[in-house]
Amino acid sequence: MIVLKAPQQKLLEALQSVAGIVERRHTLPILANVLMRKNGEHIEFTTSDLEIQVRTQADLGGDAGSFSTTVGARKMIDILRSLPNDQVVTLSSAQNKLTLTGGKSRFTLQTLPADDFPLVNEAVDFGPVFSVPQKVLKGLINQVHFAMAVHDIRYYLNGILFVAEGKALTLVATDGHRLGLAQAQLESDIPKQEVILPRKTVLELQRLLRDEDTPIEMRFAGNQAKFGFSGMEFVTKLVEGKFPDYNRVIPKGHKNSVTLGRQPLLSSLQRAAILTSEKFKGVRVNLDPGTLRIASSNAEQEEAKEELEVDYGGDAIEIGFNVTYLMDVLANIPQDMIKIELQDGNSSALITVPEQTGFKYVVMPMRI
Repeated sequence: MIVLKAPQQKLLEALQSVAGIVERRHTLPILANVLMRKNGEHIEFTTSDLEIQVRTQADLGGDAGSFSTTVGARKMIDILRSLPNDQVVTLSSAQNKLTLTGGKSRFTLQTLPADDFPLVNEAVDFGPVFSVPQKVLKGLINQVHFAMAVHDIRYYLNGILFVAEGKALTLVATDGHRLGLAQAQLESDIPKQEVILPRKTVLELQRLLRDEDTPIEMRFAGNQAKFGFSGMEFVTKLVEGKFPDYNRVIPKGHKNSVTLGRQPLLSSLQRAAILTSEKFKGVRVNLDPGTLRIASSNAEQEEAKEELEVDYGGDAIEIGFNVTYLMDVLANIPQDMIKIELQDGNSSALITVPEQTGFKYVVMPMRI
């Protein structure tokens, strides 16, 4: 049976959109495969790692009729990538094997039965559906993803909190040393729902979302979240646990503030970071009327000093920061100007963006 006959690029795009979650080595060999279900010219591709399931569909020609199997996802992608872009490829099935031909190239691949593929059991208690443009959600994730914890024993920090309430969607990430919060408006009123998406899910969404106005539909259940966008369906398990009360962490009423250009500050920090040591990423920041100074040093007695002219008339403040925490936020927000609010040298700093009221970034000071 000819399963499909289509341009190499079209098949490759469909496979690449679902293959991001596939692990090359897995205790269950079938999880390295993609499940293909054919119905007429319509083929559905599904991958899973038991926590996340991604599905897309495409019209790729071939014989009429129904057919299903599973085949190595990464192998198929590697083969397709090696073929010319404009080549028409044919996938045919015989005796539990798939044969992929393109031009004078021919590859015979082993398959595993479709019935053995472990599909995720979808929850029955999904809340109401709501949506935002894809580029809005991608922008929110970009603004906070770097503040997620990595392999923290407080497992609820290894992900992003999504809160839909009223007409607002809020994303929050924290690793205990810094916290990022970004917010967007929803078109309809939503009863309060809170879920924590795992780190792998967040990074995969970030990869798949497009910079366009087409919507992404979201639904949350007790132990699952479901997303629909660009002809794809994405189901993921959630992180269980109670996320910290982020409203208590965000400082209010800091009396000193300075607004300055994001790029000049980022460039100064990047230069100062060169002379910090691998283990100790601290920089000293001195804010005085009219001037912001940044200094770093290391065990070899080397030193870097930077100075920026700023419009500031508040208290003289000396405060230490992990330079990576400052560079992360400045590299991931697109706006030109940022506002830094400070109380003193021992309190956390609040970074906001004058043009976007829904963004807040809190960073704890560091002893230097």
